[in-house]
Amino acid sequence: MKITDTPQFQAKKETFLIPVESDKVFDFNEMFHNQNPVYLEIGSGKGEFISEYPLLHKDWNFIGFELKQKRVDIILRKLDPEQHQNVRLATFMIDANIEKMIAPQSISGVFIQHPDPWPKRKHFKRRLFQPAFLDALSRIIKTGGFIQVSTDHAEYAQWIAKGFIGRNDYRPVNENVISNIPLLDEHITTYYEIGQRRLGFEPKFLHYEKCL
Repeated sequence: MKITDTPQFQAKKETFLIPVESDKVFDFNEMFHNQNPVYLEIGSGKGEFISEYPLLHKDWNFIGFELKQKRVDIILRKLDPEQHQNVRLATFMIDANIEKMIAPQSISGVFIQHPDPWPKRKHFKRRLFQPAFLDALSRIIKTGGFIQVSTDHAEYAQWIAKGFIGRNDYRPVNENVISNIPLLDEHITTYYEIGQRRLGFEPKFLHYEKCL
């Protein structure tokens, strides 16, 4: 029997996976049974961040979004129903439509780990960081909340930074908008980051505050 077919794994799915329904807004109080601040991770990969960082912040709630079911299954193996009561997962491709499922001014922070850079110019329109996406995040993030981004693709880091220029709803937290230093005191090194560092690709970090 595959691990994913076991009763224990199915119980994890029932505990951690949340359904995404068209135009239905998440009820965080119902989801987590508390009123703690909610943070999002967009692109949870193999789950290093979403399984480790919430353990350091038990009074925060986290929702990890990941499109690929195989990766969701890997993440579920790393989650424990007792230790990760502040974690939920959603199988969904995030874009500007994120505001259809999340109420305005309800998110305290967004972590985006190594979004696909779509390096070919003809594919730039597929990149996550588009004006409509930043507009949507601006509507769901609370004033004083933040966006933290990591990418090992230097050109994409520049693209992301340019997307914030001229906006009055975000401000860079650091003088050096694109930093080589992790933005979190408790930086969680992901499987992807480790692999890319071995290939000589150092991650870049960007940190913006929602100021309106």
